[in-house]
Amino acid sequence: MASGASTPPYPSAARISDSQCYPQYTASLKCLEENNSDKIKCQEHFDMYKECKKKERLARLERNKTRLVPR
Repeated sequence: MASGASTPPYPSAARISDSQCYPQYTASLKCLEENNSDKIKCQEHFDMYKECKKKERLARLERNKTRLVPR
């Protein structure tokens, strides 16, 4: 199996980097790495990521709602 240099290892990896929440996502992972996977020490990062994803979802729902309005 040949692997391309630009092909991400997992399909979702290409999408997460397009997210507005990517900085929070990477900060969470970095925190876990720096704290030996101690989730308690990284809870603030998780909360910021969760809040970002919530806002991202609400914005997407609003965009979709405006597309469905008959003209």
